[in-house]
Amino acid sequence: MYTFEDRKGRSLTLRPEGTAAIVRSYLQNNMAMLAQPVQLYYIEPFFRYNQPQKGRYRQFWQVGVEVIGESDPALDAQIIQLALVILKDLGIDKLFTLQLNSIGTPESRKKYIASLQDYYFGKERHLCENCQVRLGSNPLRLLDCKEEDCVTLAKLAPSFSEYLDPESKEFHADLKEFLDELGIAYVENPKLVRGLDYYSKTVFEFWDNTSDSQNAIGGGGRYDGLVELLGGPSTPAIGFAMGVERLIANMKRAKVRVPHKDELHVFVAQLGKEAKKKCLPLIMQMRERGIKTVGALGKGSMGAQLKIADKFGAPWTIIMGLTEVREGVAIVRNMKLGTQEKVKFPKVMDKIIELIGEENLDTYHPGELLYG
Repeated sequence: MYTFEDRKGRSLTLRPEGTAAIVRSYLQNNMAMLAQPVQLYYIEPFFRYNQPQKGRYRQFWQVGVEVIGESDPALDAQIIQLALVILKDLGIDKLFTLQLNSIGTPESRKKYIASLQDYYFGKERHLCENCQVRLGSNPLRLLDCKEEDCVTLAKLAPSFSEYLDPESKEFHADLKEFLDELGIAYVENPKLVRGLDYYSKTVFEFWDNTSDSQNAIGGGGRYDGLVELLGGPSTPAIGFAMGVERLIANMKRAKVRVPHKDELHVFVAQLGKEAKKKCLPLIMQMRERGIKTVGALGKGSMGAQLKIADKFGAPWTIIMGLTEVREGVAIVRNMKLGTQEKVKFPKVMDKIIELIGEENLDTYHPGELLYG
C-alpha cells in the first residue's frame, strides 16, 4: 500500500480497495436500520504500491457492488449473474471463465492453513520471494501465485474441500444448484482464494481464457465477518469488483465498438415561429421516448441548419417550415442518401422509431433511478 507521512507527521495510507470503506459507511450511517440487504455500488480510483506491469497500475479504477445484510446462496448466485451481465453488456463475456470455490468459515480455514504450512515446510527455498513472506503472513496467497515454481507446488498442495465444514459444503452445493438453474457455467477451482483474508465461503473470479493475458478481470465473494471486524454486529455480506482498465483493454482486444453518448438519432430543423411552436413539444416528446434529438432553435437559414445536422452526424432530419405547418406535415430527410418524404405531423415520431428501430432507442428515462 501507499503509506507516507504528511507535512504534520501524520501517517496516511491511500485506499487500496473499496469493500472496507463501504462497510465503514454502512456502520457510520446506520444502514442496518434500513430494509436488508442494503445494495450499494461504486466506481472509484484506488492505489497500490505494486511494480507497474500489464494490467496492473499504481493508480487504477474499479467498479464494485456490495450487498450487506443477508446470507443466502441464491443471493450469491444473483451477484455472480450481475457480474456476468456486465461482462456481456460490454461484449467480452466470451473471453472469460467463471472460477468458483468455497473457503469455508474462519474455523475451518484455520485448520486448512495449518495443513498448508505443514505441506510447505522444508520447501521454502523453492518459493518466490513474495511467497516466502506470505507463508508466514497469509499462506492462502501461495495458491494464486503465478510464478512457475509456486504454481507447481500449489498443484500438489492439500485441497480446501477436505477441510470444509458441513455448513459451508451445504451452502456451496446450494449455490451451484442456483447457478445451474440460471444456466451459468463455472469451473470448480479448489485452489482459488482471494487476496484479502476477510472472505469466507463463496469466492469467485473471472479468468481470461488465454494464458498470455492478465489472468483475472475481476472477482469477489462472501465476507460475513468484516462488519463485525470493523466494530459492528455479526452481519453477512457479499460483493465483487472489476478493474476498469482491464475491462477497457479487453473491449479493445475484442474490438467492441463503444456507443458515443453524443451520437444523435434525429436533428430537428425549423423556420418561423409557428414551426418552432410545433417542434418544441416534439423534441421533448422524442427525447422522453428515448430518441436522441437535437433541435436548432436559432434563426439560421434552412441551409445553415442542415449543415449543423451534418456536423452532428445525425442520420435523420425533421424539417418544418411555414408550408409544412399549414399542411400539417413534416419532412423526414435521410441525411446520407439525401432522400426525403412528407409525414403527417402526428405520425412523425412513429415514423422516426420505425426508421431507427425500437432496439436502438435510449432506454434510460428520467425518474428511472427514483422509481425503478
